[in-house]
Amino acid sequence: MTTDETDRRRVLLLAHTGRDEAREVARSFCKALAGHGLVVRLIDTEAVDLGVTPATFDPPAEIVAVDDRPGEGCELAVVIGGDGSILRAAELTHATGTPLLGVNLGHVGFLAEAEYEDVEATIDAIVQRRYSSEDRLTIDVAVFRDKELVASTFALNEASVEKAARERMLEVVVEVDGRPLSRWGCDGVVCATPTGSTAYNFSAGGPIVWPGVEALLIVPISAHALFARPMVVAPTSVLAVEVIAGTEGAGVLWCDGRRPFDLPPGARIEVRRGARPVRLVRLHQAPFTDRLVAKFDLPVEGWRGASERRRRTPGPGDADV
Repeated sequence: MTTDETDRRRVLLLAHTGRDEAREVARSFCKALAGHGLVVRLIDTEAVDLGVTPATFDPPAEIVAVDDRPGEGCELAVVIGGDGSILRAAELTHATGTPLLGVNLGHVGFLAEAEYEDVEATIDAIVQRRYSSEDRLTIDVAVFRDKELVASTFALNEASVEKAARERMLEVVVEVDGRPLSRWGCDGVVCATPTGSTAYNFSAGGPIVWPGVEALLIVPISAHALFARPMVVAPTSVLAVEVIAGTEGAGVLWCDGRRPFDLPPGARIEVRRGARPVRLVRLHQAPFTDRLVAKFDLPVEGWRGASERRRRTPGPGDADV
């Protein structure tokens, strides 16, 4: 590879290629970015779906395998799809820390920064480098059986311990910082991040936590217990969920709804703050409150805002009004 080639800007493009709309938007991004001299990198299977070969564009596209650290050397990854596509992208780029820019083609698209109607403006922002990135707290998840580590992974949104069979409850004991908290017969337990507070945590009745707050969340699902409230703990806390040994019900661990692990009775799942955050690209600095209102279509009619008089703190020389 020549010096000129190594100095070129690279953008990884990931798309939900099973949808016609996503393929169309992805091709538009590829053509426009290459037209501005950026190298577009694609995963081989997605390149086939898009009909892209290296010679399709100038500079030539880079085609890589999914296991070849696709985000390495890329300044960002453009993700065409919904939140599920962004969670997949986070999995593929976690080791390289590549910032993710989501273009929403899904329903809510809480993790996405742009809508598909804004494709031209989004491309221009990438070309002109008019974007920033913010770190989002993740969780590292470890599964133990008979004190032996049998699986480890991470999650951006949540790790959920759920019952494997519909007809049986899951019997678990929850632990915080090495001390037992409570035993529940339940459908499951969600351990979430602030980013994941608007995902499964929200559906399970947990609180919404602003992304600037560093915390971990615990939410029992349909627990048969007097004390079964959502809880918010310190980001330094270590959470553990133990599947009670000797019970009939086995469980399954899901991380971001993508990576399942079978949990036999006696399994122990430990959750702690992740060693590596996920970086999300921001094109504008809209308040999180505005994002909530837009994504959930919340009613705000009648709001007038604080008047200048109410916002201003009177000084010692001000006359009484």
